[in-house]
Amino acid sequence: MGVDAVMADDRPLASMRVVSLAQNLPGPVALSMLVADGMDAIKIEPPSGDFLSLAAPAWYAELTRGCSVRAIDLRSEEGRKKLRKLLASADLLITSQRPSALARLGVSNEALAEINPDLCWVEIVGDARSPEIPGHDLTYQLEAGLLSPPMMPRSLIADLAGARQAVRAALALLLGRALGRSERRRQVGLRQAAEEFAAPVYHGLTGDRGPLSGAVAAYRLYRLVDGWAAVAAIEPHFAAGFAREVGGDPEAFFARQTVATATALARARDLPISAIPSS
Repeated sequence: MGVDAVMADDRPLASMRVVSLAQNLPGPVALSMLVADGMDAIKIEPPSGDFLSLAAPAWYAELTRGCSVRAIDLRSEEGRKKLRKLLASADLLITSQRPSALARLGVSNEALAEINPDLCWVEIVGDARSPEIPGHDLTYQLEAGLLSPPMMPRSLIADLAGARQAVRAALALLLGRALGRSERRRQVGLRQAAEEFAAPVYHGLTGDRGPLSGAVAAYRLYRLVDGWAAVAAIEPHFAAGFAREVGGDPEAFFARQTVATATALARARDLPISAIPSS
């Protein structure tokens, strides 16, 4: 056995297997995190494939590295039979379909308990309060107050946060099972994941006039000659040092600086300032 194999066997989840029916982004991201800790992963896709493989092929390849990807038509009885066989020896199931769609595939608490009573199930849904209502990252970010229309989001916060919550739920279920607990299913809502990331807005830390909204000179973005500077001198000693350097008109000060001079200032004065060129 090679060194890589020994190291893989020593990872904390190496003795466990996950079967995932989850398409698009949250499921594959969660799966890649579990694989990184040694879990054996089987990713089931419809014959048409996962949309992510077309939208972002390089990222899809990265996220499915180490997974066994299998095309199975779960709408057929033969496909559902293959799924039941895989679940019989699995430790974890991850899904991202709506409950009504899963029921048509024969996936329910009762059915899974009959197939494998030790199987843990993480059910990723759009909105845990209304799991049958369709939605995606964009709709959940808008509802959570994370967008400034008409600007589109730069990152898929609900999807990525939901993936991490799915992994957290999976580990909690598996640990609970090892300790003799009876819980086998947890539901993760992408809307709720977005709302968790919107907590700084709800509590007035960011958003309009919050202390981290740009209302404070020592925590703000500034235009440079050739780019932008982010100043995060929030602690008192940083704020004092920043004030000494820039004087009473920070915008005018930075308008005269380049990325190079702003970076040099940050290093020389030990200030939390990052500068990037204009794209």
